[in-house]
Amino acid sequence: MQWLELTVQVHPEAVESVSELLSTYSRDGVVIEEPYKLSDDGQEYSILTGEPVQVHAYLPLDGTEEEKRQEIARGLWHFTSLGAHFVGELHSRVVDEEDWANAWKDYYHVTHIGKRLVIRPSWREYTPKDDEVVLTLDPGMAFGTGVHPTTRMCLERVEQLVRPGMQVLDVGTGSGILALAAAKLGAAHIDAIDNSSVAVESSKANAEMNDLQAQIDIVLGVLDEEGARRNEGHYDLVLANIIAHIIGSIAPQLARVVAPHGLLVVSGIIEARRADAEGPLLAAGLELVEETRIDDWLALTYRKRA
Repeated sequence: MQWLELTVQVHPEAVESVSELLSTYSRDGVVIEEPYKLSDDGQEYSILTGEPVQVHAYLPLDGTEEEKRQEIARGLWHFTSLGAHFVGELHSRVVDEEDWANAWKDYYHVTHIGKRLVIRPSWREYTPKDDEVVLTLDPGMAFGTGVHPTTRMCLERVEQLVRPGMQVLDVGTGSGILALAAAKLGAAHIDAIDNSSVAVESSKANAEMNDLQAQIDIVLGVLDEEGARRNEGHYDLVLANIIAHIIGSIAPQLARVVAPHGLLVVSGIIEARRADAEGPLLAAGLELVEETRIDDWLALTYRKRA
């Protein structure tokens, strides 16, 4: 079988919108290729922030690919006409099944985050140094390995905040990367939730790959009123790397499950959308204690008032 690979270069702030558009037509998700540089020995991998990002999608050559390609091109044109951040031309090429199955893996490398965390894609070798904490991850095509600014900031906060014995909740777990980090850094137990069955399967596989399935409980669903009531005040640390308006819509539930004096870390927030998340979180009884930023992306840390 052959596949049509679609590639578009975009401004970092347009990645979310463009990825959502492409994923509508690509059943296997999208690949986000952020610009990076390798150290002289080829071991260290670091993201170049603020540089254009390439988004890739793959369509099977089943007779519908040209129509889908044209619809995607029209969607990208609309982004540009509405004055969106830079969105480049749509490029395409045909790839064979074997190339498709492995091409997306080329975009992921061993990544160092914070002082101790190392993200190792399962197909790459790495020997840890000193007290490094290595997370082995098989992201699949739909999920990241920690290189996006929002995930990177969340991982840095997890490294700084997790203490032995903590109870942690990861809302919108995706590949499970934040839950894995919390477990390896000493959290007693992590509940992880996602409304995507693909994400749940991916995160369960990653937990097993890291021998953390006993520490991490992963379920399909959303944080609703019933779940918040059942777990009221239960979690020392809650993580929600989603998007601003979704965070705002579940702010009461997020606040409810945080233990008194516990912490909530939210990300996936662009500065222009900050109010969508922050207003409801403050109204729910949380207070902002720290914010971190990469370009226009924010990660906000809140404390539950006693």
